[in-house]
Amino acid sequence: MTVTVTCSAAVDVSALLLGTNGRVRSDGDFVFFNQPVAPGVVYRHGRGAGDMVEVQTSALPADVDRVAITASLDGSGPATFAGVGSLTATIGSAAGTLTFPMDRLSTEAAVVCVEIYRRGDGWKVRAVGQGYDDGLAGLAATFGVNIDDEPAPAPPQPVTPPQPATSAPQPPQAFPSSRTATTEVFTPGRHLPPSPPSTSPRTVVPPLHPPAPTMPNIAAPQGVPPVQSELFHPNHAEVNGPGIQKQGSKMIRVQVNGETLARAGSMVAYQGDLHFKALGSGGIGRAIQQRLTGEGVPLMQVSGHGDLFLANAAADVHTVDLDGTDGLTINGANVLAFDSSLSYNIQRVQGAAGYASNAGFFNCVFTGRGRIAITTHGSPVVLNVDQPTYADPQAAVAWSSSLRTGIKRNDSFGFSRLIGRSTGEGLTLSFSGQGFVIVQPSELPPGGFIGGTGGGQEAGQSGGLLGGILG
Repeated sequence: MTVTVTCSAAVDVSALLLGTNGRVRSDGDFVFFNQPVAPGVVYRHGRGAGDMVEVQTSALPADVDRVAITASLDGSGPATFAGVGSLTATIGSAAGTLTFPMDRLSTEAAVVCVEIYRRGDGWKVRAVGQGYDDGLAGLAATFGVNIDDEPAPAPPQPVTPPQPATSAPQPPQAFPSSRTATTEVFTPGRHLPPSPPSTSPRTVVPPLHPPAPTMPNIAAPQGVPPVQSELFHPNHAEVNGPGIQKQGSKMIRVQVNGETLARAGSMVAYQGDLHFKALGSGGIGRAIQQRLTGEGVPLMQVSGHGDLFLANAAADVHTVDLDGTDGLTINGANVLAFDSSLSYNIQRVQGAAGYASNAGFFNCVFTGRGRIAITTHGSPVVLNVDQPTYADPQAAVAWSSSLRTGIKRNDSFGFSRLIGRSTGEGLTLSFSGQGFVIVQPSELPPGGFIGGTGGGQEAGQSGGLLGGILG
């Protein structure tokens, strides 16, 4: 049979395969947009005509007692079903068609529409209409789906630091870590609560710009014409060093010896024996968060042994080392790759509630010990927050997670705003405490805070830091 759910607002339709205890046997029994197939159950997008769940009862496992079909608001419209005009489930089979309209809903954001359940040797259909105020995440958790399925981060592996080059001075490292940085990094310093505020400015080590080289002659094998080009200068050669290293200003090289996590679709080249596996946004729980907030990082897992080269739309690349004493809050659209020893979650930006859509202000928060590669649109400035600091939400790429954030409204509400006059700086993010803020010279980051963030393969989906005003 096929269950079709139609609604006057945008909803996500899902199905849960439940045992006699009313719970899923594993997370694989949760069928939804990011996991559309389970034994006997298939989810299909309706393309504007209502999403469908096809149930073949003869193919359901023997220990599945019932299948619950659900609908949840996707965050792009009303916050609850009280603001929804209609919600209807239609069950079609060879025996006929049943229609179940659900009304009198109020504070609910997710609903179990119908259940297909065993009765003796047969199957029956039951209209339910039971709602949940805490949306798809609360509904899934009620039925035993693990929505906090982030695996424990692997401990950092000790490695031998690379020998420093003799031709150029080595810049300082942002944090003590298991590697020695050989490329330009930010220098935010530690942020331990007992420490007094620092009054000395922190610095950013500028990239080295050697003079343009002369064109060298390349010795050619016998019978092959010689090739001459400035491309063969050592500046363009593959860099050395373990883990994540900058390869020029717009690319990174990752020496993979096990596994690393990278933005899906960011691979431009690799050497060796590497294997790629799509992870979506990193598990069912992360997929739900990403769907509700628009924020997240579409990930791929790269495993094996070899050299991996990553880039994202020729954006500038920077590396940041975390030593575990503070986290990094960053827009998911600006994440390129990170060590598997780091973990991340999607959290609401403090002080931002009420300024955006249902999704609100959300960003990715990375914690743990390891290196992360981020991108910016242009060469950024790193501000030391030793006084009240403000930044355009579309230009603030990342900041110390220990900072306190808020929203400052700059334009006063008056006649000039009513007739459309504005400074163009209506809202800014405020920062206080001890830490740093990375600000790029552009209000159009890769993927964009407005018009989408890292929620899709690149960007353009709803939700994110600025909601509808990472839009």
